[in-house]
Amino acid sequence: MRSILARTLMTTAALAVGLSTIAPIAANAQTLRYFDPVARQVVNVEPPRHASRGPAPEYRRHIVAYDGPEAPGTIVIDSQNKFLYFVQPGGQAIRYGVGVGREGFGWQGVVQVGAKAEWPTWTPPAEMIAREPRLVEYSEGMPGGPDNPLGARALYLFDHGKDTMYRIHGTNEPWTIGHNVSSGCIRMMNHDVIELHYLARKGAKVIVR
Repeated sequence: MRSILARTLMTTAALAVGLSTIAPIAANAQTLRYFDPVARQVVNVEPPRHASRGPAPEYRRHIVAYDGPEAPGTIVIDSQNKFLYFVQPGGQAIRYGVGVGREGFGWQGVVQVGAKAEWPTWTPPAEMIAREPRLVEYSEGMPGGPDNPLGARALYLFDHGKDTMYRIHGTNEPWTIGHNVSSGCIRMMNHDVIELHYLARKGAKVIVR
């Protein structure tokens, strides 16, 4: 188990190095654009100052003490402070920085991981293709990859067996971590969501606060 996880972390670390070269290029633009999978449209967002530096240190992955009542394997999202906790045995949790819903799009509740995907396909809706004809080449789906707006992995959140349309997913805009940026999806650094995808089981409880 440890050797498998070690190999996974080595792979994700390599991926992180590659992705780190993307962020400064995007951050040089005055306005950045990304696809919001809930709103199903491209959104223009002004980057924060020093966006090219990526998330602040507190949003990097940490092992922290955790005294909550949740069972190991539970995912707890602290929307206000922009942290996701993956509860571990022995009073600990893995804490990741996340981006959450912008004003008016935040939500709370208890859901489950209904499905998981590696390098998920993104299919732009017809209304988006009408606005941006260049996207017609992705009308059958944009293959997963570093440029895909859903990032490296996606955990699909279900409520009593029904897809909520909310996701925990990666991002190719790492500067958004630690900010209110989405229409309710939870976004993570790609190397972090790869690890969470590996560790979290289908059916895991997800608590959004």
